[in-house]
Amino acid sequence: MISFYHHYQCGFRKGFNAQHCLLGLLEKWKACNDKKLSFGALLTDLSKAFDCLSHDLLIAKLNAYGFSYNALKLINSYLTNRKQRTRSGTVYSTWSEILSGVPQGSILGPLLFNIFLCDLFLALEGTDFSSFADDNTPYCEGETIEEVIQNLENTANDLFQWFSDNEMKANPEKFSFIINSNENYNLKLGETSILSSNKVKLLGIQIDKNLSFKCHINQICKTANQKLNALSRTIPYMSMEKKKMLINAFFDSQFNYSPLIWMCHTKELNEKINRVHERCLRLMYNDKHSSFEELLIRDGAATIHHRNIRSLAIEMFKVAKGVAPKILSDLFKVNNNNYNLRNQSYFQIPNVRTVYNGTESISFLGPKIWNIVPEELRDLESLELFKTKIKKWVPENCPCRICKNFVQGVGFINTN
Repeated sequence: MISFYHHYQCGFRKGFNAQHCLLGLLEKWKACNDKKLSFGALLTDLSKAFDCLSHDLLIAKLNAYGFSYNALKLINSYLTNRKQRTRSGTVYSTWSEILSGVPQGSILGPLLFNIFLCDLFLALEGTDFSSFADDNTPYCEGETIEEVIQNLENTANDLFQWFSDNEMKANPEKFSFIINSNENYNLKLGETSILSSNKVKLLGIQIDKNLSFKCHINQICKTANQKLNALSRTIPYMSMEKKKMLINAFFDSQFNYSPLIWMCHTKELNEKINRVHERCLRLMYNDKHSSFEELLIRDGAATIHHRNIRSLAIEMFKVAKGVAPKILSDLFKVNNNNYNLRNQSYFQIPNVRTVYNGTESISFLGPKIWNIVPEELRDLESLELFKTKIKKWVPENCPCRICKNFVQGVGFINTN
């Protein structure tokens, strides 16, 4: 792994994904809500980012990072003397030389793009960033909304300057701005004024200013139902093997993308997910009479929520074994005491004030979930073996709101 990568750079890197990128931002946001601080994020947009990379600048950066002369010559040869043309029907345009950009669909393309972006984090040192390929989202907190807006405007100016210096084209008209306030505010970026949004879409996740994820969950449930409608016409004539393959491709995939981002939601939304899941299992087994629990047993499956808890346990295992991205290790602090993995206090549990943004945050739930993972699983050394074993684990005494029952006058209690 190249050491000069910034720990906020999540795109095209082994062991990193969009979920890690979003967790850093959203957990900071929840912590601000819990402490009654202001928070804001600016979602930026670049035009044809991969096609605008200057070859001369890229070679200069590689040289600054210590690449040898022969390596620079090889990469320069790889990038230059390429040509392109377009076709309309049977008519072709003349050939034109490609003067910028990295070849897409190649192994080197994403690697060179990441290296090109490395000094962006040096130019904006001290700024919190959510970065995945060409999606770069600075965010900050403050005592007041005005302080947050001022910081984001200053950061945006520095960002624009970096884009300009590096011959990249920003689209301020497509930028989005969101803050944790019920009122709307304007963010001024040069001659462009951006009105704060009630919800934004970042890396495929719909994020509303209340962090309820209601819109996102409603959308994935709607998409899953549409997929099931399409499958219902042909799935009765398929073998069980093909049924499971299609269900995995068209149904499960809707709920497998970045589940830790939206797993802390309401019981009502969880019931909606379960209804879609139940419909899926009834279609697969052509069973209109068994209960949802019986269908789960027949399929050897778990609810979507239990799957999400297992996903969180896997991330906690990575942190405990020291193989997690720094974004995660910053979220889940290990106690300074000389505890081993058997000890239930291995991770620090943060002090929180509220439910929705405190106890229902991943940084709070993670250590709690780790405490209820069986010791024989926590003691495993192999991540792959842990992933295999955890699939059979049924979480008991889960501390999240979805797994608890609400008693009037008492609150949420665990009845297990």
